[in-house]
Amino acid sequence: MAGQDSADRNLPASAKKIRKARQEGNVPRSRDLGHFVAMGLAAGLLFTVMPSLTSYARRLLSDGLTFDHRVIADPHAAGEFALGLFTRGLMVVLIVGGLFMAAAVGANVAFGGWNLTMKAVSPNFGKLNPISGFGRIFNFQQLVNVLKASALAIAVGFAGTTYLRNHFADLGGVLTAELPDGLSTVGRTLGGGFLAMLGVLALWALVDVPWQNKQFMDKLKMSREEVKQEHKESEGNVEVKAKIKQKMREMARRRMMKAVPVADIVVMNPTHYAVALKYDQEAMGAPRVVAKGTDRLAMRIRDLARDAGVPVLEAPPLARALYTHVEIDAEVPAMLFAAVAQVLAWVYQLRAAPNLNLRAPDVSVPPELDPLTGGPQPKRRRPGPRAAAAQ
Repeated sequence: MAGQDSADRNLPASAKKIRKARQEGNVPRSRDLGHFVAMGLAAGLLFTVMPSLTSYARRLLSDGLTFDHRVIADPHAAGEFALGLFTRGLMVVLIVGGLFMAAAVGANVAFGGWNLTMKAVSPNFGKLNPISGFGRIFNFQQLVNVLKASALAIAVGFAGTTYLRNHFADLGGVLTAELPDGLSTVGRTLGGGFLAMLGVLALWALVDVPWQNKQFMDKLKMSREEVKQEHKESEGNVEVKAKIKQKMREMARRRMMKAVPVADIVVMNPTHYAVALKYDQEAMGAPRVVAKGTDRLAMRIRDLARDAGVPVLEAPPLARALYTHVEIDAEVPAMLFAAVAQVLAWVYQLRAAPNLNLRAPDVSVPPELDPLTGGPQPKRRRPGPRAAAAQ
């Protein structure tokens, strides 16, 4: 199963998975690059500041072996003298150690980037399990690392040995040469061997850096199921989102239906469209559509209106135009003001004289607003909560 799962992971890692891996402290690193940088720094120090360091160490040793009877007689002075020698020696160690530390950090940052996280150093008691520990020691990756380190050691040793063997004759004359000349010859020969080994490390790091990056990206590869799951987590579960939208539509529909009994009038067509209008002169700048629907929902709006005593007027052109051009809770556009004003005037007359048998107005709308006579048809789009409530 593990091999099958590994075979299924053939898709490149997403940016989210790479970011998550970095947050967990998993970044590509090359030990060989660090070794090369450290040896390169050592070579730089050897050929630049080593004479100064040697002179400084000689003075420090000379001062340490020089005894003053006044210092020996005074314990306080002896302590200060010893502390001074220790401080001078510690400064050299701190400076050189700081350079090597900065070089190691710089090599890692240059390859894997800066990654500050505490998760990698947080306690993980699962690693104390000896069984899983043996599994981590004796696995394929560890075997590869051991073989690679062995091959590197052999290559570096071979380069240094070959250089010294080719220049062994130079070292043979050191015993008969003057001391300064002999030391210069030894230093030059050893320095050349050091540079030869450094060249091998440079070539090794040049291969190891892209290899480690490839290994890191291969380890993060994803299967199709993982990509789908990540997409669901990023975009939201489709089923959950559908249920949320359904709940929103139901809530919007309930709010809309509650507005029908308090509407001023419902305009119908007479079975396909129903639009409820309301106008409050003090709170509204123009009449508003408070509910609308088609087919069965239109019948429900009509029944609610009749049960609540709201007048229902059959005006097909106006019903079609309002349904097509006005959203719920939106004001009626200016081009329909005249038609809506006729309807509302009829409603106000009914309220003023409920016993009179008033003739329903003959309402007309501009032809370009009526979808049946050439106007724009109602758009079939993905409904929002309010638009879905009207369907």
